[in-house]
Amino acid sequence: MPKLAAEDLDLDRAREFFARHADLKHLRVRKRGDLLVIESGPDDDPVAHARLRRTTKQWWTLEMGTHMGKWERTPFRATRDELLDMLVTQFGWTLTDVAGGGQPNPARTSDPQY
Repeated sequence: MPKLAAEDLDLDRAREFFARHADLKHLRVRKRGDLLVIESGPDDDPVAHARLRRTTKQWWTLEMGTHMGKWERTPFRATRDELLDMLVTQFGWTLTDVAGGGQPNPARTSDPQY
């Protein structure tokens, strides 16, 4: 059985999905084989947030990036759009801009401004 690939339409739909969320403008999506990879940060040292892997014509699985730069499978299998929605609504913290585009972290949380 031939391996299914992510299509240009899948990439376009994922990009449109994230474009509708103002707080997720730091994310970009690229396709590679059967994957839609969601990342941020510099192109030469990206932060891996999540990826969707096509398993059938309709079904995808969700994988999450770890702090070690590896990928961890999840038990979630659904349509592309359902997984994107789940990623934002249930696992939104995994999409945080950690590459430095947001506010700098305070040196001490006891500073008066915090």
